[in-house]
Amino acid sequence: MIFRETSPIYLQIAERLMDEILAGKYAPDERIPGVRDYSVQLQVNVNTTTKAFDQLRQRGIIYDRRGLGSFVSIDARERILELRRNAFFRESLPHLARTIRQLGISDEELLQRLKAEMADAGSGPTPSIRVFHFFSPSSHISLSPNHPPRFPPCDTPS
Repeated sequence: MIFRETSPIYLQIAERLMDEILAGKYAPDERIPGVRDYSVQLQVNVNTTTKAFDQLRQRGIIYDRRGLGSFVSIDARERILELRRNAFFRESLPHLARTIRQLGISDEELLQRLKAEMADAGSGPTPSIRVFHFFSPSSHISLSPNHPPRFPPCDTPS
């Protein structure tokens, strides 16, 4: 896994595991790889992976069964989606709204283009909405792990 320098590695690991849960790699109540195995897989220190698992445990996304390991919570998918929705509305939407107004995009044009994008998104694979470091107050969203956000950062103060 290639890590970004802009976010702590343990948060990126937590995001990856949440992405895997959302993608169906791990089902509710299914055992996930142990901290040591996941550390080896990602080639990171065990303490870093432990910190990521602790973050997910605190948010009820995974839980431990004594002597058996860590498992995906029954409602993990809903919890992850709720965390990401909240991060989007709290962090990304205000910035997006400011950018739209700065560019002079009308409500009608925005709605028209949004509908077109949503229709395109519905015809192919569901785009991966990835919320990086949702645990920190400086969260941001990228529409895909390989592509930057569609709207440039706003340099004007809020």
